[in-house]
Amino acid sequence: MDTAKDLFSYRKHWAQRFGIAPILPMSREEMNELDWDSCDIIIVTGDAYIDHPSFGMALIGRVLESQGFRVGIIAQPDWQSAEAFRKLGKPNLFFGITAGNMDSMVNRYTSDRRLRHDDAYTPDGKEGKRPDRSVLVYAQRAREAFSDVPVIIGGIEASLRRIAHYDYWSDKVRRSCLPDSKADLLLFGNAERAIVEIAHRLAANEGIKDIRDVRGTAFMTTNIPDDWTIIDSTDLDQPGRVGKETDFYCNPYASKDDCSEQTITLHTRPRGLNRSRTVLRLPSYEKVKTDKILYAHTSRVFHLETNPGNARALIQRHGNRDIWLNPPPIPMSTRELDRIYELPYTRKPHPAYGDARMPAWEMIRFSINIMRGCFGGCTFCSITEHEGRIIQNRSEKSILNEIETIRDNVPAFTGNISDLGGPTANMWRLKCKNPKIESSCRRLSCVYPGICKNLDTNHEPLIQLYRKARKLKGIKRIFIASGLRYDLAIRSKTYIKELATHHVGGYLKIAPEHIEEGPLSKMMKPGIDAYDRFKQLFDQYSKEAGKEQYLIPYFISAHPGTTDEDMLSLAIWLKSNDFRLDQVQAFLPTPLAIASAMYHTECNPLKKVSRQSEKVGAVRGTRQRRLHKAFLRYHAPENWPILREALKRMGRADLIGNGKKHLIPSWQPGEKYHGNGQTSQKKRYQAAKTRFTQR
Repeated sequence: MDTAKDLFSYRKHWAQRFGIAPILPMSREEMNELDWDSCDIIIVTGDAYIDHPSFGMALIGRVLESQGFRVGIIAQPDWQSAEAFRKLGKPNLFFGITAGNMDSMVNRYTSDRRLRHDDAYTPDGKEGKRPDRSVLVYAQRAREAFSDVPVIIGGIEASLRRIAHYDYWSDKVRRSCLPDSKADLLLFGNAERAIVEIAHRLAANEGIKDIRDVRGTAFMTTNIPDDWTIIDSTDLDQPGRVGKETDFYCNPYASKDDCSEQTITLHTRPRGLNRSRTVLRLPSYEKVKTDKILYAHTSRVFHLETNPGNARALIQRHGNRDIWLNPPPIPMSTRELDRIYELPYTRKPHPAYGDARMPAWEMIRFSINIMRGCFGGCTFCSITEHEGRIIQNRSEKSILNEIETIRDNVPAFTGNISDLGGPTANMWRLKCKNPKIESSCRRLSCVYPGICKNLDTNHEPLIQLYRKARKLKGIKRIFIASGLRYDLAIRSKTYIKELATHHVGGYLKIAPEHIEEGPLSKMMKPGIDAYDRFKQLFDQYSKEAGKEQYLIPYFISAHPGTTDEDMLSLAIWLKSNDFRLDQVQAFLPTPLAIASAMYHTECNPLKKVSRQSEKVGAVRGTRQRRLHKAFLRYHAPENWPILREALKRMGRADLIGNGKKHLIPSWQPGEKYHGNGQTSQKKRYQAAKTRFTQR
């Protein structure tokens, strides 16, 4: 893998003389208190400004401040005009635009496309403080405010919309957000490396149009340099042909078993080509907009070009211009990540918000992020597209120091750390055993369909971290709340024992997602046998510790590849295991995710795409999505009518009745079984639910 310049090795910008701001300013008055006449960089965000490393605007802002730049924040501006974007004056270098910690459409709408009534990233949880597709709106308003100032977009929304993508909310393929935003550059992934290099180059009077070689960036172009070789992606992974072909993408370090059709690990290129001067041309926006086979093909190639060790540049035509995507950024070293998280955050909301409640901050204020990235590769998840598959670890010392910082400085701390985690709780320090293999591999998951033999799954460092954290003075409990990868955990009985004995507060959330092979294969999730083994060990060690503790499983409904029969099997499994779920998750197609490509195209990009290849059923329409969700909450009386209708249609009326073997009762609240009919509807509902759950 290529090396990268150390993030903190740059010579600091001259404005470092102003020192460190107690908190990054959001007003001219605050700038005056700091003796600033202007900001070098202004970050515009769709979230309220919370000066905590879990919030993107604070992390990027403090990283830029550490380089000597003066950084201002415009949080949740009124987007109806450009006036709010002038409040801090004209930035000397650029506007940095982000929708916030979430894609604005995911933030604002449910999986049923209904408007949400709250926003965890807004004071008092109020809805309506950000526009749809915030990156586009904010970037255009910033351009209106100061037309000669460079505009750079980034964050999760820009990352997931960096090429032509299926947009669930409009039910169509949309262009990359780069041309629509009219921004100069798009930064994808965790963008510290890119944003710091760009800031220093702009400060050195380099033009924004001349910055074209930074990893993790995308830009519009009409010119492909003469010394670059263009390879059409359809020549590498030809859509439409059937049968065995030469696979230019086979990993030379993978075993035969590792190169299975389901987990294809594309790698090599035609001989004689210099990867660093090779660009893959993806099918154009105009083609993928109308041709679903080419869309699925594009999704497949895109994801197979995400390893920083071997990824090539990508281009995709939009009209008469190309979007050029440089390879992904080089992962952070432990030293760099430590310094990022040790910057002088106040760890609190900006004082301008007064006593307003901040739901997102309240949820994470006593938690610690110990790593980045995830090599699980779940097709419905956006972590891979944003943070990548290579785990980036903080050091044990840095993590323990942060616990002490919370203990000593965060108001209302009672001695309990709510989480030591990240995208996945138990991937800290897990990595490929061989750097050469890691840099060449294109496998989409290190743990599906089985755990790769080259993956180091040693949990001992994490166990030692937990033990040292518990011993710190003033710390009562360390909870683990991040999602746990149980197929990895069962490799270490000691880890499960440590977890059950010390780090669970009665309930542990875990995500099998389904029990049937059909949907699991489309999710790239392990079979239910791994869950059963984990549960057995968890129950055993909880009992040995004298604790009554339970697993709370999470399942997903309406995922591509899921049939009504699959959901019925899951409902029967839930009932037989005495699970009655209150909160369930319906599949929401997010931009760029592989599962979203399945939903849109009904093809499987996990395999070679052709016009005769495997078809994936997509759960569409309000009624069918409601039915799949109802199977997960089979015990709720409001779901019984639709379930009765479905069971009869499926020939499973034998599951309707009033005995323990039945899935749903034959009666409904309000019928003669519930007395004189004078009881309120709410009481009838509760009585029905109680009667059903006591069977």
